Formats: sequence, C-alpha cells, structure tokens
Amino acid sequence: MSFRWISRPNASCGMGGADHTKNTFLELKRKKVHRYVIFKVDESKREVVVEKTGGPAESYDDFTAALPENDCRYAVYDYDFVTSDNCQKSKIFFIAWSPSSSRIRAKMLYATSRERFRRELDGVHYDIQATDPTEMDLEVIKDRAH
Repeated sequence: MSFRWISRPNASCGMGGADHTKNTFLELKRKKVHRYVIFKVDESKREVVVEKTGGPAESYDDFTAALPENDCRYAVYDYDFVTSDNCQKSKIFFIAWSPSSSRIRAKMLYATSRERFRRELDGVHYDIQATDPTEMDLEVIKDRAH
C-alpha cells in the first residue's frame, strides 16, 4: 500500500512513504541494520522513497557526504553515544535537508510533504531543519542528544 497526494481544501498537501520506506526505517530503528537512511521525493510515483542507506559502521561524515549539495532530502540518522554514567544510548534524528542553493520548486515540495512523512516515522527523537551544513553539524547532533 502506497500513500498518495492528499488534497483537501484548507488542508496541507503532502506525500507519504511507500511500505519499503517505512520498513527501511524500522530496520534502522529496531535491527540497527543502517546507520542512516536518505529519502527523496519521487514526483512520478508521488511518494517518498529510499535513495540510500548507510551501514552500521559508517560515520556522520559519510552520512553528510551522501547528501546532495544542491537538492533537498529527508534523512534519519541513528546517533550512538555513551552517557556520563557510562551507558550506551542511541537517538534517532530526522533531518530535513533543504540547502539554500536548491530549486524553489524542490524546497516547496519537500516543505509541504515534511510533516506527513515525518509522522509516519514513529520513534524519531529529534527533528532538525537544515539549509546549511553548519545547522546539522555533528556538534549540533551531540548537543541535542545529551
């Protein structure tokens, strides 16, 4: 079952994710199969699809390098850290990547689909909206997680 455009007067429009999209997120959340998942809006299918996944050993730098420099994307990143009590913890971040240099049409498409898609990803701890790499720097992630 795929989610399609919703169009109602005075309601927000948006695209949801395909079943594969949600299953890939659940693999990251429950099975720790992925360190990150990058999603893109497929306009022809009118849904959000998985563009790329990163293995558990990949770093935050690998993740940020996988994001396009001039186009929008959604992403989830599973950040592992150790607390001051020496406990292993994990926090999942939803990142809406909308670089300043991306096309206005892409920015609008991703902005209108964001909330609906984000609601489908149950288990995300923090949301970040980034228009520039410094807004989603590893230090930002660390500060939010602790």
